Amino acid sequence: MPNDPLSRSNNRNSNNKSTKKAKPKTSKKKKITGKRVGWTLFFTMAIAIFCALGGYLFIMVSGENLLKANKDKTTINETSKVYDRNGQLMGELSIQKLEPVNEEDIPDLVKKAFVATEDKRFYEHQGVDIWSIGRAAVKDVMARSMVEGGSTLTQQLAKNMFLSRDKTFFRKATEVSIAMALERKYSKDEILTMYLNRIFFGHQRYGIKAASEFYFGVSDLNKLEIWQIATLAAMPKGPSAYNPLSNPNDSKARRAVVLQLMYEQGYITKAEMDEAKEVDYDYTPPEKDQKYQAFIDYVLREAEKVTGKTEDDLNIGGYKIYTTMDAQAQTAMESAFSDDSLFESSKDDQPVQGSMVIMNHENGSLVALMGGRDYQTKGYSRVTQSRRQPGSAFKPIVTYAPALESGNYNANSALSNEKQCFGNYCPGNLHGYSSTISMTDAITKSENIPAVWLLNKIGVNTGVQFAKSVGIQLTDEDKNLAIALGGLSKGTNTLEMAQAYSAFANLGEYQQAYAIKEIKDSAGKTTYKHDKSDTTRVMSEQNAYSLTQMLQNVVNDGTGRSARLDRPVAGKTGTVQSGISGNSANRDVWFVGYTPEWTAAVWMGYDNPDATHMLKNSSKLSAAFFAKVMGDALKGVPVKDFKAPAGSQTPPPEKEPEQPSLSVSGLNGSYDPSTQTVSLNWTATGDSSTQYRIYRKESSEGQFTHLIDAVGSTSAQDLSALPGLTYEYYVTAYDLASGLETDPSNTISLMIEAEELEPEQPDTGTEPGTEPDTGQPGTENPDNGSPGDGSSEGNNGNGNENGNNGNGNNGNNGGTGQGNGQTGEGNTPPGQGTTEPGGTGEGSNDGSVTTPGEVVTPPDSGNNGNTGETNAPPDSQAGTDG
Repeated sequence: MPNDPLSRSNNRNSNNKSTKKAKPKTSKKKKITGKRVGWTLFFTMAIAIFCALGGYLFIMVSGENLLKANKDKTTINETSKVYDRNGQLMGELSIQKLEPVNEEDIPDLVKKAFVATEDKRFYEHQGVDIWSIGRAAVKDVMARSMVEGGSTLTQQLAKNMFLSRDKTFFRKATEVSIAMALERKYSKDEILTMYLNRIFFGHQRYGIKAASEFYFGVSDLNKLEIWQIATLAAMPKGPSAYNPLSNPNDSKARRAVVLQLMYEQGYITKAEMDEAKEVDYDYTPPEKDQKYQAFIDYVLREAEKVTGKTEDDLNIGGYKIYTTMDAQAQTAMESAFSDDSLFESSKDDQPVQGSMVIMNHENGSLVALMGGRDYQTKGYSRVTQSRRQPGSAFKPIVTYAPALESGNYNANSALSNEKQCFGNYCPGNLHGYSSTISMTDAITKSENIPAVWLLNKIGVNTGVQFAKSVGIQLTDEDKNLAIALGGLSKGTNTLEMAQAYSAFANLGEYQQAYAIKEIKDSAGKTTYKHDKSDTTRVMSEQNAYSLTQMLQNVVNDGTGRSARLDRPVAGKTGTVQSGISGNSANRDVWFVGYTPEWTAAVWMGYDNPDATHMLKNSSKLSAAFFAKVMGDALKGVPVKDFKAPAGSQTPPPEKEPEQPSLSVSGLNGSYDPSTQTVSLNWTATGDSSTQYRIYRKESSEGQFTHLIDAVGSTSAQDLSALPGLTYEYYVTAYDLASGLETDPSNTISLMIEAEELEPEQPDTGTEPGTEPDTGQPGTENPDNGSPGDGSSEGNNGNGNENGNNGNGNNGNNGGTGQGNGQTGEGNTPPGQGTTEPGGTGEGSNDGSVTTPGEVVTPPDSGNNGNTGETNAPPDSQAGTDG
């Protein structure tokens, strides 16, 4: 009933209830949603603030830590300098030029030019420019990569000192942290000075001063003109693109932009701007080729090894490196390498190459070296990187020296010289055959049969071990009789050969070659000094002297006559033939020898020998080159004879020369710190032609060494004394006619004051690859068959030379077989003998098997169990000496 009061009341209540219930629900939901949004915003902001603070703290701390861990990188040193053995400056370690300049020596206009161009808000920000970063960020987002730097000068300095040039967000963050740390630690002027001293200007020039000197010939920055300043300020953005030498038009256009910025910021007037825009660059920097570059590059490699420092650290660490180089010898060598008449004519575009090393055999110091003709900085150095077959020059190392040391042979021993084979290895002689030949004559004539026969007698292992003891790098593949004639699997180089022969010259004592005496840092502190006690006795004095006498015969009467000088010379030639059938030319020619003063090794040949790139000349070419260089290098050095062992028996001269009536006394000395020179003077009874010898030793050294000579004067100067050391000196008089030397004068001692050097300051500084020797290993004299071996400790045990005990225990392959010995064919040049055609070698019946190109030494050819079976290089070819 619709009009019923109760019904109406109930309906009203019902409606009211529904209405009241609906409103609170809606209101409650709105309140809950609002609270959630509020809390979400609050926590989001809190997290953002927390992350920002954390990030800021991380940037602050990481920047400070990086600065502390790399304090040395904030110090700017000069390019490291290199000195010769007499303490004279020879050059700089790197072609990079770095010359730091003090803050007060940089004109204000130079500073303003770089600020205007690179960072106009430099004096307003704290290392980071928010506006620049914002601009860069927009461009990065649009390009979807890091294209715009947005870096301030401080950030650029941070990047140059500590970071790579990669454009990544992580590197950018690190750059920012370092920049902020730099701003907290240094003043604006200090930061700007560091920046101007480090920025790269192209052509290996770092810093404003080095760039000013190179591009304009101006060393005083106050003398730079406005257009020159603007040209330099334009270059950091692109050292190559805006380089006035290589891109003069682009450089001039960029200069105009810099000048406009300088004008807009009030640093120059409009008239000055217009005038500077019109100037054309017409300066040509003088070419300053650094001398001694081959030696300096070798020094750099050695410095890396002995110090453990990187090339960059050494190049610009402000080090002073004192080397063993002799300027006269290095100059003589460089002059010879630039003289085309001393080399065989080249073919096509491939020149005949060469390498040479001279070392002082008494102490192992390197005197001079060249790694090739037209040597380029950091170029390919054949002194160490090229390995070639040494031919007969290897005979003294692997055969004659160890035979003398065995005690069973001497210079007069009779060696077999009969035509014979050693297993399937049948070497040949150049000068025919005989039943026997003395060791001296065998070396003098460079006969092959005696060398191979003697190595077979003493055992290949014995020869290999001796070669290794004097620094020759060999492998297991070299354990065969071919090494008697220089047939090495990987060859050798001039450095190794000079080191090996230096042991003969030094009466049996071997020392590894070195080029650095001492290294001092920018503060004058010694960081490295060569250990002079690193010597090894490899031969007795008497045996080494005996070998020297035989090698003198080689030069006086044998194959090395082209190496003769006006002083004693001992040495050995080495010629490696082409190995090509019908081709009598040579692949490699060597001469390794020594005077009483120095030992040297010379190699000549093509880098990539083939049928059309071979040498017509023999080792006479390299011997003559040795004579030319050594003659010039030793010019002015008194002639003396080889040192004989104490107590050795030498025949007395026909007439005993009288003792010269000379005497030296009253030696005095003083040190001048301003010139770093020791001045010596003495009294003597000689005349104007008398020669005086000055001897010196450092207080920690055991023996005096011959330092310099003075002719007709009773005074001399020592320019090589090092600060902080104490030296002792004495003088003698030397009679050139009789070759006699007087007793020493009184000995004096001088303490050289230590230098007080001001710390200097670093920058940046590749490495040549190696060039494989495509030539096949060669030996002396093309011959019948392949080289025999002797490397295995065979089961022949006590087999004597007649092979009575050789029971074939080395044959592990079973069965019998026949093999053709590798044939060396072709005729040698006229006057060098003929090559015999290769024959076939019968496979042994002891159970071993031969294959073409493989060599087996029969068990009955062994001696003392030192021969066995090993494959010799199948392509080993023989050479001749003539």
